Amino acid sequence: MSYTITILNVLLPLLYIGTFGIYAYDFWKGEKRFTNSKRVLLFLTLLFHVVYLLVRTIFLSHPPITNVFEIFTVLAFSISFSYFILELVTDIRGTGPFIIIISIIFQVISSLFINDITFVKEILRSNLLGVHVFSALVGYSGITISAVYGFLYLTLYKDIKLNKFGLIFNRLPNLEVLETLSYYSAVIGFILLTMAIVIGIIWLPKAFPNYSYTDPKLIGTFTVWALYGIGILSKTFGKWRGKKVVFLSIIGFVIAILSTMFTNFLSSSFHSFY
Repeated sequence: MSYTITILNVLLPLLYIGTFGIYAYDFWKGEKRFTNSKRVLLFLTLLFHVVYLLVRTIFLSHPPITNVFEIFTVLAFSISFSYFILELVTDIRGTGPFIIIISIIFQVISSLFINDITFVKEILRSNLLGVHVFSALVGYSGITISAVYGFLYLTLYKDIKLNKFGLIFNRLPNLEVLETLSYYSAVIGFILLTMAIVIGIIWLPKAFPNYSYTDPKLIGTFTVWALYGIGILSKTFGKWRGKKVVFLSIIGFVIAILSTMFTNFLSSSFHSFY
């Protein structure tokens, strides 16, 4: 079984690279030759990734959350999965290269340095914890994708202002569509982050009798969740449009990154149990 995990681990980044290549070719050439096949390949890559995660979980008897490189492969899956859902919902397929490249980076790093850990703390064997972490990662993946679309929006906006009508202008959707993609991504992130928070609230008292709601990671997560909640409500009820929505997605992403760095490296937290 360990040999099977190794083979899957080697093949996985190759599948992501192949999927990225087809999406990038369509974007660069603008021929839309692989409009349908690239979505099928992305689906098969995600399905392969699910099999890999399940095999690791079953064979090693714990969810793939015991170290940063296991987290990276889940994050790679989460980002492409969030994009796949977004593509299905909107049927806009031209922005895939900008998202899938992020999954490639995380998966390549994971595949190079991951190892088969069989002896872990008992708390890390909790399937409920695995669902909590997976939901949080998909949530943050949605936030990441929202920020990517925000940057693409600002790039296109700048090119239009400067009357630069090159590859970016010709290939990217218009500003309104990019704003919508950023918004939908934020909604996906918000929903999954809400799920992670609810599961955490249920699981937390059972796992940590001496837990505290003043934990830095909890405060950071609630801050990001509240910020996106406010933005989604403002967009839904028609108060915010255009650059306001885009800036919110970017600011929320920056806060999420800074919060993660602070809680992981500069403060003590009950979350630091690997």
